[in-house]
Amino acid sequence: MEEVIKKIKELEPLSKTLEPDEKKRKEWEAEIFGYAGEFLNEVNSLKGYDGSDDMGKGILDLELDGGPRSLDQILPALKKNVDRAGINPASGGHLGYIPGGGIYTSALGDYLAAVTNRYAGMFFGNPGAVRIENQLIRWMCKLVGFPEGSLGNLTSGGSIANLIAIVTARDVKQIKARDVETAVIYLTEQVHHCVHKAIRIAGMGEAVLRNIPLDAHFRLDAEALKRQVFADRKNGLRPFLVVGSAGTTDTGAMDPLDDIATIATENDMWFHVDAAYGGFFILTDTLKDRFKGIERSDSVAIDPHKGLFLAYGLGAVLIKDVEAQFKSHYYRAAYMQDTLDANEELNPADLSPELTKHFRGLRMWLSLQLFGIEPFKACLEEKYWLCRYFYKAIQKEGFEVGPEPDLSVCIYRYVPEKGDANEFNRLLTEYVKNDGTVFISSTSINGVFWIRLAVLGFRTHLHTIEQCLTQLKNGVEYLKKQDAFF
Repeated sequence: MEEVIKKIKELEPLSKTLEPDEKKRKEWEAEIFGYAGEFLNEVNSLKGYDGSDDMGKGILDLELDGGPRSLDQILPALKKNVDRAGINPASGGHLGYIPGGGIYTSALGDYLAAVTNRYAGMFFGNPGAVRIENQLIRWMCKLVGFPEGSLGNLTSGGSIANLIAIVTARDVKQIKARDVETAVIYLTEQVHHCVHKAIRIAGMGEAVLRNIPLDAHFRLDAEALKRQVFADRKNGLRPFLVVGSAGTTDTGAMDPLDDIATIATENDMWFHVDAAYGGFFILTDTLKDRFKGIERSDSVAIDPHKGLFLAYGLGAVLIKDVEAQFKSHYYRAAYMQDTLDANEELNPADLSPELTKHFRGLRMWLSLQLFGIEPFKACLEEKYWLCRYFYKAIQKEGFEVGPEPDLSVCIYRYVPEKGDANEFNRLLTEYVKNDGTVFISSTSINGVFWIRLAVLGFRTHLHTIEQCLTQLKNGVEYLKKQDAFF
């Protein structure tokens, strides 16, 4: 034992360096918060996209198995290789994909959650943290019109949210391994790819997948769905799941949720709505009526790190049948027997694949407490009107557009007098990206190359849209001078 104690005492001094004293904490806090403050002071002048020559490779010069480094060495490496390279999601100029948020209060909530290191997976471990997370979920359930008693889970994002819902649907509809090849899932080609990923991970990769046709606005055609379900039943198949979108990624389209809900109810199917991007627009007076029918769904995926402008890493799944969700995801281990006493709240770890679960809800709870709900409503409504403004303005510059935006995404393209239109728009996208003032993205639908505008960054305002219009106009003029087209 003496030798063991001696060894322990030899290790203790170096081990204790992981607990910096107050002086060192204040020194690091000053440098870290100073760096963050500098970034925030400059963020509105930073590029939406910065194509660095080495693509951040210099960060690898800071090897991980060496001795301690000072922040004077670390922060400049982060600035050059991480915070100034590639897409800048913190920029209001991020108008591509679906922008993430990053409001300042997200960071404060995450800081507190990390410092206090609260465990939010089990009520036994931290009743207050679990109460906060379940309170947030119930608030979102109420927002979409789910009845009292509904719950769900706070997730890392839409991917896990969709997975939890699909696994629950599979189990509550009793789709066993022997049933997979005759089970039918209905969606559209515009559904987010994470839904396909979730289907595969849930063991449903060999199920029958039906891509229901779209209408002229890229929304699911409810009559086509009804006909397909009838045909599948007649042919001995088992329709069990239909996935609708409340804001597709490509075009922002809203599927006819109420019509889909009726078809799902008539055919005993689980109706899941992927509202990861668009769900929080239900807060706005202008758009809330477009969500009619979402309250009739069985589950909803919705991302606070999108529609509530929080930092990446916070999604949610909302589920009416919490008992079914629990049966699909809970597990009892001998070493956790102390946690099995009666709880006033369901354990988040029993409602998702995650057991190790950090207190991710604090960023959302703190933000709602500090700001109240009205600024979020105003910001969402502003994004909708910015998109509509762009949609009208870009047509005045000679661009062709897709359907009028349902939410805050629209598609557009320029058709030159001669030459390949798809190639022209690809080069136009590259032109805008290389300039970097704003970042835009593209998609292809039925072989047609479209440029996308996705307005959801909380720092995106009217002057940002004007900058985007200017860059597109300049790009067209530049490309018109190239021999490849004229």
